[in-house]
Amino acid sequence: MTYEEIKNIISQGEGMNIEFKKSTTDITKDVYETVCAFSNREGGHILLGVKDDGTVIGVDRNRAERIKSDFVTSINNPNKMYPPLYLTIESIEYDDKLIIYIFVPESTQVCRCGGRIFDRNNDSDIDITNSGDLVFKLYSKKQGTYFVNKVFTCFTMDDLRSDIIDRARRLSRLRNKNHPWLTMTDEEILRSSGLILKDSEKGVDGLTLAAILLFGKDETIMAALPQHKTDAIFRTKNTDRYDDRDVIITNLFDTFDRLMEFGKKHLNDPFILEGVQAVSARDAILREIFSNSLAHRDYSTGYVAKFVIEKDRMYTENGNLSHGHGELKLDRFEPFSKNPPIAKVFREVSLADELGSGMRNTYKYTKMYSGGVPEFIEGDVFKTIIPLSSAATSMVGPDGNQDTPQDNLQDTLQDTLQEKVIQVVYEKIIEFCIEPKSKREIVEHFGLKDIREFTNRYIKPLLESGKLKMTIPDKPTSRYQKYVTKK
Repeated sequence: MTYEEIKNIISQGEGMNIEFKKSTTDITKDVYETVCAFSNREGGHILLGVKDDGTVIGVDRNRAERIKSDFVTSINNPNKMYPPLYLTIESIEYDDKLIIYIFVPESTQVCRCGGRIFDRNNDSDIDITNSGDLVFKLYSKKQGTYFVNKVFTCFTMDDLRSDIIDRARRLSRLRNKNHPWLTMTDEEILRSSGLILKDSEKGVDGLTLAAILLFGKDETIMAALPQHKTDAIFRTKNTDRYDDRDVIITNLFDTFDRLMEFGKKHLNDPFILEGVQAVSARDAILREIFSNSLAHRDYSTGYVAKFVIEKDRMYTENGNLSHGHGELKLDRFEPFSKNPPIAKVFREVSLADELGSGMRNTYKYTKMYSGGVPEFIEGDVFKTIIPLSSAATSMVGPDGNQDTPQDNLQDTLQDTLQEKVIQVVYEKIIEFCIEPKSKREIVEHFGLKDIREFTNRYIKPLLESGKLKMTIPDKPTSRYQKYVTKK
C-alpha cells in the first residue's frame, strides 16, 4: 500500500468499505467487529491511527509491533473470530506519522466475532445475531448453491402447466430454428435446464423451485413459495394510493406478460427511429427491467416485488442478494447471475440476452425515450429507476382517454398545492437548522424515515441555493456532517 493510495482512502472518508480507528496505543474491541462486518459484507480497508473525521493522529511507534502482534493473534483465535482469518496488516509512513493498514477481503463463510454476527451498513457495524431474517439472508448470500435450486420431491410433472412448457418450446425457435428443445419431451427440457435435480438427503429426483416458478400451476407456486407476488402500480393523480393496480401471483412467463401489458396500458409509445428503423423504446425498456427483476430477484425474501409508474419516473424494486452496495455504473459494472437456472431459460426463449447486456440496453433506450439516464441501485433491495418525460404518461391512464379540462385544472391545483407545501418545508428546515443539525436529526424532526428521498427533495435544493451549508464541506459524506442555516 503506497502513500498515495492511503491518501486516496482517507480522502473518501468512512463508508461502506472504509473505517478509521484511533487505536494509538492498543487495538480496541470495535476493530474486530469491523473486521467481522467487512468479512461478511464486501470487504474493506481499516486504518489505525486515524480519527473518525479523517484526521491522522498516528499510532505510537513504540506500540506498533505490539498492536500488530495482538491483532494477528486475535483473528487466528477461534474463540475471538470464527472462522479464523488470515489478513494483510502493514505499517505505512504518512506525513511523519505511522498508520497501520488492514485489508479485509470478503469471506466465503459467515464470520462471527465473539460469537456474534456483524454486518456492514453504510459506515456502521451492526450486530444482526438476533435478527433471524438478516442472518438468513447473509447465509443465503454466502452459500455455494442457489435458493431456486431447492428440490421439492412432493411435486411431479402433473403439478406444472404443460401449455407454458410448450410455449417455451415454441419461443426457443426464435433463438435457434433448430433448437434442441423442439424435439424434447417436457421432462427432457426441464432436465437439460437443470430444473430437475436430486435431493441430497432423500436421494431421489425432484422439481426445483426454479421449475415451479417458471412452469408451475398457481396453486403449486403458492404451496412452494407463499410469499411470491409482484405488485404493479400506476399513480400520477392519486399519489397517496394509486390510480390503477395489478397484483400478480402466477408463473414467471405470465407475470412477464401482465407486467408488459400494464406498462403498455399506462405509458405512451412515441415514434422513434434507430438509424432508419422504427423502434419501440418503451417496449425495449420494459422488457429489460422486467426480465432483470424476474430472473435476478431473491425469492427467499418476503419483500414484495414492485413495478411503479409515477409522473416523472417508473421503477422496479425486488429483494436482492447483493454483491455490492450503492449505484451501479455502466463503466464499472460487473454482472453477476443471481438465479442461473431462471436466467438460462429466459435466454433460451429470448426474454433476456447475455449477462450484463440488459443494463447497456436500458441506458441506450432510456436516452431515446425520455432523454434521461437510468439508475441501478444495488443493496438488499435492488432498484431500477427510469426517468420519464411529461409526455410519457400525460395522455394515458386507467380509462385510456385524454385528460379533460377539469382533470388538467385539478392537476394544476395539486401541483400548486404541492409547491406551496415544499416551500413551507424549506422554511421549516431553515428555521430548525439555526443551530447545526445532522441529516438524521432533521428527518426525525419531521417524523419521516426515508433519508434518501428527503435529502434529494429538500436538503440538496437548499444546499444548491445557498440557504443551507455543510459544517464539514470538504467531507460531504462524513458521519459527523451537519447542516446549518447560512446567515
